Amino acid sequence: MSVTRTPLRLAVLGDSIAFGTGAARPEDGLGPRLTAALRADGHDVELTVRAVPGAVSADLGAQVRRGGPAPDLAVVVVGANDLARLVPPDRAAADLADAVRSLRAGGTDVVVVPAPDMSSIPFVPPALRPLVRAASAELQRRQEAVAGAAGARVAAVAAHVGRSFETDPAMFAADRFHPSSAGYAVIAAAVLPFVRDAALARRDVVA
Repeated sequence: MSVTRTPLRLAVLGDSIAFGTGAARPEDGLGPRLTAALRADGHDVELTVRAVPGAVSADLGAQVRRGGPAPDLAVVVVGANDLARLVPPDRAAADLADAVRSLRAGGTDVVVVPAPDMSSIPFVPPALRPLVRAASAELQRRQEAVAGAAGARVAAVAAHVGRSFETDPAMFAADRFHPSSAGYAVIAAAVLPFVRDAALARRDVVA
């Protein structure tokens, strides 16, 4: 007797990194890369990208409420625009917490990818990089705390990913702001273990 496994509904929420801006091909973006890796693990995955370029944490609520069935697993990537627009970190973190709680209330497992280290962006003047790095770290700490408290897995990969972006210009797209396809490969590889663990846990519970 064959068993039909229910597809894993994967949603990616957040900003332009979650959307895939800068990738040379759609399949090079974060969501498609994670989907391909999960399918290689044997998961049947249905991907929905709800992310919107330019989004800040306050925009997550609208993405959560977007129509369609609730996802089984959501990957939330947000924070870069909060930093760029000088959104107070406590406000950004509170908006993230609200979104995670809403997802969890709907039965969705959540992986949160905190803000990147914006000091690695090429056009940030060297004299300002310590300040930008400190601001990034402060938002990351607040995001990690509220996401964990709200029941999300936290993929705290900014330091690891940032080293690649600091040393290799090829990590950036032509606009020198968004990741390139190579940059998305690095981000996806760092985030994948957290997403893989969540997907396996979900499959074990369903099974």
